[in-house]
Amino acid sequence: MKTPLHIMIIPTLGCPSNCAYCWSSEEGSPVMTMETVRETAEWLRGYRDDPVTITFHGGEPLLAGAEFYREALPTLSEGMDDRGPFFALQTNLWRMTPEMADVLAAYHIPIGSSIDGPEAINDSQRGDGYFRKTMAGYRTAREHGLDVSFICTFTRQSVEHREEIFQFFLENGFTLKLHPALPSLRSAEPEEWALSPEKYGELLVYLLDQALEHMGEIEVMNINDLCRCVFSRHGTVCTFADCMGNTFAVGPDGGIYPCYRFVGMPEWVMGNVRDRPTEEDLAESDAWKRMHRFKEYVDGACAECKHIRYCRGGCPYNAIAPTDGEIQGVDPHCPAYKRIFDEITDRLDREMFESPMMGMGPFGSAPRRRARPGVMALIQQIVMRR
Repeated sequence: MKTPLHIMIIPTLGCPSNCAYCWSSEEGSPVMTMETVRETAEWLRGYRDDPVTITFHGGEPLLAGAEFYREALPTLSEGMDDRGPFFALQTNLWRMTPEMADVLAAYHIPIGSSIDGPEAINDSQRGDGYFRKTMAGYRTAREHGLDVSFICTFTRQSVEHREEIFQFFLENGFTLKLHPALPSLRSAEPEEWALSPEKYGELLVYLLDQALEHMGEIEVMNINDLCRCVFSRHGTVCTFADCMGNTFAVGPDGGIYPCYRFVGMPEWVMGNVRDRPTEEDLAESDAWKRMHRFKEYVDGACAECKHIRYCRGGCPYNAIAPTDGEIQGVDPHCPAYKRIFDEITDRLDREMFESPMMGMGPFGSAPRRRARPGVMALIQQIVMRR
């Protein structure tokens, strides 16, 4: 079975918004040239004979303009045969014009955007006017047939309004994918907005409850992914998988990085598309070796953890970027991951014990009927949807 390859193309690190907790934008960043797009396409055609997903990320990728995508999309598709690529794009939607929407819709590109809840909460951490501009872009995208989902970043401030934020997504019919605010590597107060592992764990359990309470009304992507990890016994998203070798990012200048989060950090460059590096070439880079040392560290440090098979120590970036590449521990969100994985496995165990198929309940009583769907019902829904 072939292993899918995920390439994140970063047309620019520039971004017109000014989110308080942002770590992935850079003022004055250049925009990728079409020559670099062609070099990327040539590299991909010869790199590996596997299916390819290409996600345009940033910064703000729509700053590259409609003409960029009008030329880049066929260039990247040419000669890929049955490998794809499957395209996706992550944007704040501010530059989503009718022209841009038509270009993207021609390739059926799913759009990911970011909104942190109701306008007052969102703009308090993403800046005045963000909500209005993003929702205007959302309407344009939908009018032109594009599917849009949202990532919601929870900060130490906004997590106190989790009920209001969840209701916002539920009432608007938006799919919810959450992201915990990380300590900023570019701020004098890196922890100002960061969500603590303890609060993150509480939030995940709360959202598990809400996902079950409102099953069929809203999709909480993180909960789906976590349940799928436990059920399949292996990581199904990059946070919980040994991503090295199957995920790369290409920066505006053609530099190749382990992930989009590292783009713009010179010490994490593994090569450049113009040199057509092979997997063996990339494996000789210091960045690749650091990522593999993290994998080996997890094998030892987490050997006794019952969740190691489908957690894999969490995200390497979270673990080693703040320590200048030194491996001093696993993903700092480990306590949150343990809490939610424990919660899911414990509930599954209880549901199996209480299942009518197991016969009578304790002391010969009739099996108890759950008042709402359980984790197993959610997993069945996820499996049926695939």
